[in-house]
Amino acid sequence: MSNHLQWMIIRNCSSFLVKKRNIKKHFSTDPLNMKKVHSPRYCGTIQRNAIMIDPHSTKKGVNLVYKKKRCHRKPAKTLERVPLTKSARRTMTVIKNFVKKNHYRRDLKMLALRRASAILKSQRPVVLKKKTFKKKPE
Repeated sequence: MSNHLQWMIIRNCSSFLVKKRNIKKHFSTDPLNMKKVHSPRYCGTIQRNAIMIDPHSTKKGVNLVYKKKRCHRKPAKTLERVPLTKSARRTMTVIKNFVKKNHYRRDLKMLALRRASAILKSQRPVVLKKKTFKKKPE
């Protein structure tokens, strides 16, 4: 079944669809939707190739979740998770190389890098700055 036909079927009745009052843009809770916007470009359920960046369960690093190309007819076996827990620079390089070498949704490359960067930035420890007091002249 083509992507366009699948989109026409699930467009208005998807279980991932989120509609809010006074907001014309619809959102999605699809686990493979990178931008969380309800549109056919980002909908991971209808795309043959989908990619997603999630935080790692240890809260240090990210998971690269993608659909296997060969198992698109077996939904239980389609998702593959690759934990990326080394360093931020290495994580970004792995994501870039994965998209480039596997010809995997090049349009989502920058979106995946931005999402990984935001997740890694949020996992950094918060360092409190010490306040320095100036001595008053006497």
